[in-house]
Amino acid sequence: MSDVTNPQGIADGLESLGYKQELKRELGPFASFASGFSFVSILTTVFELFAFGFGFGGPAFFWTWPIVFIGQFCVALVFAELSVRYPVAGAIYQWSRRVSTDPLGWFAGWFMLIGYIVSVSAIAIAMQAALPGVWSGFQLVGGNASPTSPTGALNAILLGTIVILICGFISAFGIKRLATITVIGVSTEIFGVILLIIILFTHSVRGPGVVMSTGGVQGNGSYIWAFLASMLMATYVMYGFDSAAELSEETRDPRRTAPSAITRCMLVSAIGGGLVLLGALMAAPSLTDGNLANEGIAYVLTAQGGPVLGRIMLAIVSTSIFSAALAIQASAARVMFSMARDGRLPFAKALSKVSKRTSTPLLPSFVVCALAIGVLLLSLGSASVFGDITSVAVVIVYLAYLLVTVPLLIQRLRGHETFSQIFHPGYFNLGRWGLLINFVAVFFGLALLVDVGWPRAAIYNAGNGPWPLTWFAPLFVLGATLIGGIAYPLMRRQAASSASLVKPAE
Repeated sequence: MSDVTNPQGIADGLESLGYKQELKRELGPFASFASGFSFVSILTTVFELFAFGFGFGGPAFFWTWPIVFIGQFCVALVFAELSVRYPVAGAIYQWSRRVSTDPLGWFAGWFMLIGYIVSVSAIAIAMQAALPGVWSGFQLVGGNASPTSPTGALNAILLGTIVILICGFISAFGIKRLATITVIGVSTEIFGVILLIIILFTHSVRGPGVVMSTGGVQGNGSYIWAFLASMLMATYVMYGFDSAAELSEETRDPRRTAPSAITRCMLVSAIGGGLVLLGALMAAPSLTDGNLANEGIAYVLTAQGGPVLGRIMLAIVSTSIFSAALAIQASAARVMFSMARDGRLPFAKALSKVSKRTSTPLLPSFVVCALAIGVLLLSLGSASVFGDITSVAVVIVYLAYLLVTVPLLIQRLRGHETFSQIFHPGYFNLGRWGLLINFVAVFFGLALLVDVGWPRAAIYNAGNGPWPLTWFAPLFVLGATLIGGIAYPLMRRQAASSASLVKPAE
């Protein structure tokens, strides 16, 4: 029988899921929330991607934020429910294999691992957009600090590599120290978001009605295409909330803590990010001079607050970037550890070992760092290639999410017991709303996946390179799927003798 139908599993701990407790449970409610909030990191991503959304959709791109939030919050609610049922590291991988089939679960883990590793690189390289603006000494190679210039791109790789290495060493000291730094980073980020909102709204030069204007970005065509392109900004931001569940085995009372962390992370991010977007549109000195589309919120902040305030905000953004890199690196390491523990990765025995001194999976942490630095090196001489890879990392993660929400929806439609019938009172569950919320999560997941992966030359081939760049997202997913298809049978045979192999849901 499927583990979903076992009412005793809720009280049995990891043993009921086929594992023994090896990791230390040292994370409290705020630390768990911080891991998810750090991954989403609205101060970093909204600050960095505002110009992207505005450039494609004009002021009305604001409405993409609540639309994407509705879809992703439904996904978060589904994940929150699953985090109660399966509080185990490698969340997406574990959830998928337990509500569907073993092959689908393996591919969910495979896709998440790729997406996480590339996301570590993407957030680390974003330091180039912040640190040199705080102090010119952070431009280690000299020359132009712009990320699109040769010297800026090279310096971005150096700064990103340093950040990733520091994250690896912090992880080596144990989850408690990692959580402490993440909490400091999140507290700083929340302060920065509040400060930014106050600055923007106290320097408004127009009313909130600005969000009803398209700015003429559609030209003579339909605005819907510009709107869908601008939606990528919100789509790039609102993922990674599941990282709170990735640390379930290191969280105290995870069946109550993880669901709360996932949902609060999304709610706080949606409200804070939405206010920042609205405030920037209201406070921008001009909507038509091209500066807002080129420089984004940095242009508004410098124009309204002056260079000193701009440096302070960039310093806060730098802290947020580092905290995000640390949270994503930790999540990637837990996915790798979880898959290795089931014998589903090469060198599984070594990757599944837990340090007796720190009670953390050390080798996966350093392997993730090494692979993330390798991804950074792909951008040598061509920053656009790294941008394309970063974009498809989002596609890969959204695909992995669907490998959880779609099988679970099928189970609900087939009449499997709902979670409300299984759980004891006091645990989070969707009850009779589960089917509807699960359906919305699948619908939006498919829609956003198509929107992000659609081969737009303006996004994937802005430099007018060879045609495969335009189709980079679907080709990358196809390549990852083919490699995964070759690797899965090998990993399956390797795992056949693993005592921790858990039978997937029937």
